[in-house]
Amino acid sequence: MLSERVDDFLLLILSSPSGAGKTTLSNRLRGEFPNLRFSVSHTTRRPRPTEVDGREYHFVDRPSFEKMIRAGAFAEHAEVHGNLYGTTVREIDLARESAGGVMFDIDYQGARQIKAHFPEAVGVFVLPPSLAELERRLRGRGTEDEATTTRRLAAAKGEIAHYGFFDYVIVNDDVDQAYGRLRGIVLAERCKRERWARRCESLLSEAKREASS
Repeated sequence: MLSERVDDFLLLILSSPSGAGKTTLSNRLRGEFPNLRFSVSHTTRRPRPTEVDGREYHFVDRPSFEKMIRAGAFAEHAEVHGNLYGTTVREIDLARESAGGVMFDIDYQGARQIKAHFPEAVGVFVLPPSLAELERRLRGRGTEDEATTTRRLAAAKGEIAHYGFFDYVIVNDDVDQAYGRLRGIVLAERCKRERWARRCESLLSEAKREASS
């Protein structure tokens, strides 16, 4: 069963077309906000040369992933670019036990599922400055073959069409400026009135008790 939200616990969703730079932004955010736990998703895709199992993703084969689906292990899961990705309920519960928030690096399909479970989750969509720049970044990676790059570029247009589902949009034309916007979103969201309502009501109750004593 999914846990209840605590006052200032932040569920932050980062989503973007592949190559728009959300991984770079999320890494910087994790460096500045160590109590914002990164949700390590499960995936059936093969790891890239610099990726470590359990750090970027939990890499599993398709039969294992499908078994987890049948067992109800995922809070969200989706098939993206021919591979399965998913966030386990356990990842979210671990964050609630040990951190001040959890950050999801997921696509729009996963974002919809997370929002269905947790309406208070904050969705941020990262855009590239142009499709031409997105193509340059994807080809500059040098980690995927031509067919994969072409498929990711084609999928990007469909992913961008879902921008309206998210609470915030950041254009990553300059990584420092884009990070400043993302950082500002995190700080502002943690000060939202509804996150502190119970704390405020507790102080008001305390004040009433003191006044009547």
